[in-house]
Amino acid sequence: MIGTPAALSSRSLPTAGLNLSGEILLPLTAVLLVAGPVFLQAPLVREAPMAAALLTLPLLGGAVLLERNGRGPWQQLGPLLVGFSGSWLAGCLFWGWFRLHPLLHLPIEAFALPLAVAGLGGRWRLAGAFYLASLLGTAATDTAIALTGLMPLWPDVLAAPLSEAPALLRQAGETVLAPANITLVTAMAALLLAACAHLWKRGGMARVSAATLATTLAVDGLFLAAALLAPQWSGLI
Repeated sequence: MIGTPAALSSRSLPTAGLNLSGEILLPLTAVLLVAGPVFLQAPLVREAPMAAALLTLPLLGGAVLLERNGRGPWQQLGPLLVGFSGSWLAGCLFWGWFRLHPLLHLPIEAFALPLAVAGLGGRWRLAGAFYLASLLGTAATDTAIALTGLMPLWPDVLAAPLSEAPALLRQAGETVLAPANITLVTAMAALLLAACAHLWKRGGMARVSAATLATTLAVDGLFLAAALLAPQWSGLI
């Protein structure tokens, strides 16, 4: 705006907090960015992992252009998409080339952790908020898988022929329903939902983290339901 000092221009929005439009638009966008890859990224990575990984470049380029040239909520979407680009690339790397090695899942997903933490102190706060919340959801999921004894089944399900994989996936889902395991999973989910509620009440950027984490939990629940009711349609096969 003419006559507006740089410190008060729209570029300061991500660090100063979200406006009213951003309070609604950005959490909703975070939900879509977590849920969308379940239906889009998974089949693309399975068929063409290199092409999926290279899509990070236009995603990141578009995100930076939005941050630099956008106005209002559109500018705020830029940093959010930067965080999503990091999660997208990590997912492509793991599911494209290392999917049979579950112990590498979290380290690969966390490859941009230093950048995300550093970004929390500047205009890339939304990028860091999305990436870190997504990473926390991944860490919780992997921890639950390990504690319920499902980790050995992971490579078996992914490496099995299509005729055998659904039965193995259903077996994994039924293992989660064992009394001790379902109690553990429910307790972890309750703690994460409590964290989401706390973050949501704080408003602003914290709502992006809350929406990201809550959607990750919902996607995990969707995968469990698919494993039990229709394992042949699960995105893991």
